Amino acid sequence: MEIVVTPTAADAAVETARWIGRRIRTAVRARGLCRLAVSGGSSIAPLFDALVAIDGLPWEQVHVFQVDERIAPDGHSDRNANDLLAHLVEPAGLARRNVHLMPVTRASLSAAARAYSVTLGGEPLDIVHLGMGEDGHTASWPPGDGTTVAATAPVAVTGVFNGRQRMTLTPVAVNAARARVALIAGGGKAEPLSRWMLGAPELPINHLRRANTTVVADAAAAARLQASR
Repeated sequence: MEIVVTPTAADAAVETARWIGRRIRTAVRARGLCRLAVSGGSSIAPLFDALVAIDGLPWEQVHVFQVDERIAPDGHSDRNANDLLAHLVEPAGLARRNVHLMPVTRASLSAAARAYSVTLGGEPLDIVHLGMGEDGHTASWPPGDGTTVAATAPVAVTGVFNGRQRMTLTPVAVNAARARVALIAGGGKAEPLSRWMLGAPELPINHLRRANTTVVADAAAAARLQASR
């Protein structure tokens, strides 16, 4: 695992965007396309804005997937898809056929999760972007829920978590990816980030594979890292 510390949250978003941009180019050179999965959260719009600002990325060869999504109607303010469409898909001019939103409005959520597993296909994702909550969750792996992190399928539906059921990639899909990046910002993340580095088993993010994972944290989130090393 590599840890990169930046002075501010804005710097962390830019650094993460550069990290993703480099790996998009690498994947396209190696395989002709890049399969990128992105999370939601408060830091995602600045990250998308910084990513779109990078000149010359081969967006026509990028397929975008969701790491997780809340079960809510299309266009609802709870949906991660809103920022994805407004801050990445539209500004980058991504073809809609290359954008794979989780089908969370279907009547059968279990069937929808199976369908999204098929959409993911058999090839590993090239890049998975993640965040971390102050409770130590990542993706939509709820604290105290051993079912989601132990799922054998690549996509699962959770119980109600912070007011909403979620559809999420499981550790099966996330840990099979060629590379992962976790963008973590804010002083409220300092304690859980330190505990993660110490291997706290109760934190959902501890189910994340450390090899080929990069953490980009601002100084506030990284404030307690020295003590954890």
